[in-house]
Amino acid sequence: MNFWLALTPIALILFLMVGLRWGAARAGGAGYLASFLIAALSFGAGTQLISLAHVKALLLSLDVLLIIWAAFLLYRVADEAGAIQTIGSALPHLTADRGMQALTIGWVFASFLQGVGGFGVPVAVIAPLLVGLGFSPLAAVVVPSIGHGWAVTFGSLGSSFNALMASTNLPGEALAPAAAFFLGASSLLVGWQVLHAAEGWRAVWRLSPAVLVLGVVMGAVQYGAAVSGLWNIAAFLGGMAGLAAAYPLARRYNGRIDQTGNDRLDLKKLMVAVSGYFLLVVIILAVQLIQPLHSFLGQVVLRVNFPETVTALGYVTPAGDGRNLTIFRHTGVVLLYAAAAAYLIYRQAGLYTPGAIDRILDGTLRRVISSSVSIVSMVTMAVIMETSGMTDTLARGLADSVGALFPLVAPWIGALGAFMTGSNTNSNVVFGALQLRTATILGLEVTIILAGQTAGAALASVMAPTKVVVGASTAGMAGKEGDVMRSLLIYTGSLVLLVSALTQIGAWLS
Repeated sequence: MNFWLALTPIALILFLMVGLRWGAARAGGAGYLASFLIAALSFGAGTQLISLAHVKALLLSLDVLLIIWAAFLLYRVADEAGAIQTIGSALPHLTADRGMQALTIGWVFASFLQGVGGFGVPVAVIAPLLVGLGFSPLAAVVVPSIGHGWAVTFGSLGSSFNALMASTNLPGEALAPAAAFFLGASSLLVGWQVLHAAEGWRAVWRLSPAVLVLGVVMGAVQYGAAVSGLWNIAAFLGGMAGLAAAYPLARRYNGRIDQTGNDRLDLKKLMVAVSGYFLLVVIILAVQLIQPLHSFLGQVVLRVNFPETVTALGYVTPAGDGRNLTIFRHTGVVLLYAAAAAYLIYRQAGLYTPGAIDRILDGTLRRVISSSVSIVSMVTMAVIMETSGMTDTLARGLADSVGALFPLVAPWIGALGAFMTGSNTNSNVVFGALQLRTATILGLEVTIILAGQTAGAALASVMAPTKVVVGASTAGMAGKEGDVMRSLLIYTGSLVLLVSALTQIGAWLS
């Protein structure tokens, strides 16, 4: 009985979002309320425990939301200046080959946009661009949807990965290697899928060498950045490396030049557009690598020590610190530094029209409010479930029913979470602690299981109904979202299957 009660908040969110098509904010609120009532009435969580759980959840939410807010603010600063459009419109000048256009724009540029923006930005920006180049509306939505999935965990300037660290209380240094490896391996399959969705099997055979080069370059750079502690810009650097590698490849597979149009590429304008993101790299590297600056910014730390809590059923949560926030060195605050610097550069270049600041702030608030509400409610639900023993009850039930095959199942749990909540971040929040506890009970290497969780969630997040609706609307596919979902199902399912196999192999070898 306790297992089914513990499952109720998660099942309720799934039913409301998939069955009744509620938004993540409303469904998350319902899941939170269910967890609150079940923890108090059935799992013996007293007033003190519930109160402390809310304080812990507030710290965890703030940790994640600072990055989400700042990441999208930086994107809006660049987008309002026309920088995103400038970079995107420059890419077709590299090649007229349709397959290479799909790879360069629908895979590499989509990964770059996911690295710096997220929130459905890659599909919303790229789908109309591909339609303008002559791709079918269906391909224009499916190609970037598949293309950016492998970059989601370390994209949005690390918000999903930060959520995994927050929900499991494990350091990024431990979590990054396996997660980056699984996603890097997936990127190769993503490249072939992009070609198949765009041009069919002939393009897959013809451009396989380009896929191998781009996949290895992007995957290796993302892996290197992630394991070096730069997980907040790992996908961004992978996308940048992919753009650099795409240039010679695009000249090799350049097609018929007269298909590219007669517009001349304005290199000066392109360099100004890219400068905002160059500043981002410089600022982040300076904060990380210049020791006096690193130490100076790390002086103010928000730290709360929580006492031990015990439920009426005897479940103990040991005393200890909650999520520590190093305020002026926090990734979200560092991104604010970069956003401010980028704004000054673009303003000096005369790229803003009157009212730009108001539009930037208004656009940011409108986009992040709904996701922020859903994250707060789901984080609070997850913390209540963990501290009341509900997560432990679920983990023991899963361990008993699945046993040694759990590594095969873990990525699908992550994928389910991303599909139902619309986000890799939310999936990591809802299921991260559950996956950790189940792996611990079964004696499995937790970093492998959590890598399967976040990689499966990242790859499946592209199929979330909310993202599909946004992408379809920008490419003239409104009302045909079912066609997009059917096309994505096989591609996404095979990617999660690959991660499932990698997770099982990793568990055997660890």
